[in-house]
Amino acid sequence: MQVESQPERALPHSEPVEPRRERLRRHGHRTGLYTLAFSLVALLVVLIALVVANTRQVKLSWVAGSGHASLVWIILASAVLGWLLGIVTSVVFRLRTRRRRRPTGGSESPVANSRGDAAGMAAAGREAGCV
Repeated sequence: MQVESQPERALPHSEPVEPRRERLRRHGHRTGLYTLAFSLVALLVVLIALVVANTRQVKLSWVAGSGHASLVWIILASAVLGWLLGIVTSVVFRLRTRRRRRPTGGSESPVANSRGDAAGMAAAGREAGCV
């Protein structure tokens, strides 16, 4: 008689405990994705309602001539054009109001190199020979 040994039970592998910060970040990311999906669906519903409500033809008067177009296309084209002009305006303002980079060569003036406070201005004056 051979005694059968029972196979050793493998202890269940426990997963490492997820830190609270990681769990909150994961749930926050998931909430953001659901919010984005809901917003896109709501935007699509509003867009479809806009199309259905504004299907009639209207007359467009241009500076040189006129034409006919569906009101919904005029509204959508105006919205896209306004959005693009907003982006272009933002880029132009950002480029015109950003801080200018100083030249990296040694030819810059001591005043441009100063910090702007009283000690920096005095040091710049001394370096320029204006003691």
